[in-house]
Amino acid sequence: MSAARQRAEWWAGADVLHVKQRHLVLTLLGALAVILYLDRICISVALPRIQAELEIPPERLGWLAVAFSIAYAMFEIPSGHLGDKRGPRTVLTRIVIWWSAFTALTGAAFGFASLLVTRFLFGAGEAGAWPNASVVVARWFPGDHRARAMGVFGAATQIGGGLSPLLVIPIQEAYGWRASFFVFGVFGLAWAAVWYTWFRDRPTEKAGVSAAEIAELGDVPPPPAHGLSWRVALRSRSMWGLMAMMFCGVYNGYFAVFWMPTYLVKARGFTEHELRWLAVAWIGGIIGNAGGGFVSDMFVRRRGPRMGRRWAGMIGLGTCAVGMTLAVIANAKDTTLAAFTLSFVAMGLSQATAFATCIDIGRSHAGTVSGIMNTSAQIGGAISAIAFGYIVKATGSYDAPIVVMAVVAMLGACAWWLIDASKPIEA
Repeated sequence: MSAARQRAEWWAGADVLHVKQRHLVLTLLGALAVILYLDRICISVALPRIQAELEIPPERLGWLAVAFSIAYAMFEIPSGHLGDKRGPRTVLTRIVIWWSAFTALTGAAFGFASLLVTRFLFGAGEAGAWPNASVVVARWFPGDHRARAMGVFGAATQIGGGLSPLLVIPIQEAYGWRASFFVFGVFGLAWAAVWYTWFRDRPTEKAGVSAAEIAELGDVPPPPAHGLSWRVALRSRSMWGLMAMMFCGVYNGYFAVFWMPTYLVKARGFTEHELRWLAVAWIGGIIGNAGGGFVSDMFVRRRGPRMGRRWAGMIGLGTCAVGMTLAVIANAKDTTLAAFTLSFVAMGLSQATAFATCIDIGRSHAGTVSGIMNTSAQIGGAISAIAFGYIVKATGSYDAPIVVMAVVAMLGACAWWLIDASKPIEA
């Protein structure tokens, strides 16, 4: 046998190098997540220039995030339900096209009112991303791989967040802040075209998926026979626990999405050039999400879904609270950034675990359950975004709202004790 033939047979038989169709699905989801946070974080990086050009007072800046959060919360559950019912192929295609259009239109804003409306409509589009990603993972991944899949999706959002300042700052230095929104709007349109052409809602509908890969999926949730009953959902202690926990988690997370660049400039003296170091904190988020998914699945294998998910989530938000506390104590730029990076790592662990838990208890209604949880999350984010500015105004200190976030994160860690990932919500 020739050396070339031996190499070819080794390559074909090497399982470690074999790319399964679900890995390609996860790659596309990862690309979506990068675009999701590129578009979302773009405004926070450009905010100092936007504020100066459009003459927006500081106490009104938080309302831009509130407008986004209200729309995001309003459309989370409908988007998740549509994903459960109609499949994530068409639903994700439509919402990505929608939010990409309003990303570009953000660059055309001519005042505070137009910017507020544009961010509201942008939030309405982005609302369906996480719930529909949960539907994809529920249908394409085995039960003991779902946290790591959602962790990869979450890690990719952090990549987008980390890339945002690295891309936005050079673009706005060369062409102005508006150009960055125009450029980023194109990325989503390209992704939507690829997704709709290649993806299918279930592995059994996709050419090229082997019988062995389908068998590996095990107990895949069937299509929902009906919508999730609100009476059933609201009687579930796990559902209330997820809502409380994610409210607290995203209360902290919105600082990173919206206020962190402003905080570093105002409270720690960072220059616009030094804001590039924000990428370090986002790298921490990448590690936390990707590694957190593996840790969460490992805990489930060792302790079962009930205690495994619970401990992973508690460790995540508890450590987040520690990181926020250290950020207040620190005075130097590097130690402040290190403390926030620790919080990003910890939030990633909790986030990956939270969405895997939605799939665990939601099953056929994974998108709807994710939407309910994320609705509560956006309420927390909206309150955080607006409260930050008013707390600063009332206390004269940019550190005061960070102390509040540390307390809220610890409350979120405690909320994990209400959650039992071993019991489906309709059981």
